[in-house]
Amino acid sequence: MGERRQSGGGLVIGLGRFGAAIAMTLEELGTDVLAMDTRPELVQEFSGHLTHVVQADATNLDALQQIGAKDFSAAIVGVGTSIEASVLITANLVDLDGPVIWAKAISQAHGKILERIGAHHVVFPEKDAGQRVAHLVNGRLIDYIEFDDGFAIVKMRPPQEVVGYSLAQSDIRAKYGVTVVGVKSPGRDFTYATPSTVIAKHDLLIVSGHDDLIERFSNRP
Repeated sequence: MGERRQSGGGLVIGLGRFGAAIAMTLEELGTDVLAMDTRPELVQEFSGHLTHVVQADATNLDALQQIGAKDFSAAIVGVGTSIEASVLITANLVDLDGPVIWAKAISQAHGKILERIGAHHVVFPEKDAGQRVAHLVNGRLIDYIEFDDGFAIVKMRPPQEVVGYSLAQSDIRAKYGVTVVGVKSPGRDFTYATPSTVIAKHDLLIVSGHDDLIERFSNRP
């Protein structure tokens, strides 16, 4: 357990599906990652996929101090099966007063506890994934990202009523309260939308706005 990283980077605690996916994606993006788990079989499995993996118990404040947890820019608490362990790990990270804490929650009550003890961001991966899939299944949306306060950005096929018209002519923003940010035509590069942009049948639109307004626009014939 002597692994100690330099300042910055991400500390991922828990190598279940959620934590492992985050750790591997962060490394692919060029972020320095230290992953830790109490289970030796997972540590051994991911030592061949991640640069830095240690077997350690993050519910023990001394263990976090030994690996230099305070020096990381972000810490992801991916432990979800034990609410007690999740809360204790998060509390330890708060006590270190170092990284920005992202903590996985498995219920609303769990999430409230994590927020109250000081987690900066609480994520509900199963709930968020379910909502995203529902949006994709229900209508012509191809991709969907929701931000705070119900604001979303989507990739979608255009409703028939706007095909063949410029954005100025169809006046989508005034009619539906959403904004066409860009257009991707087959075989052409993405372009930012302007009032003169004409939408074709096989174009893909990048649209932003409140999720209920996007839903209404995407469900047009």
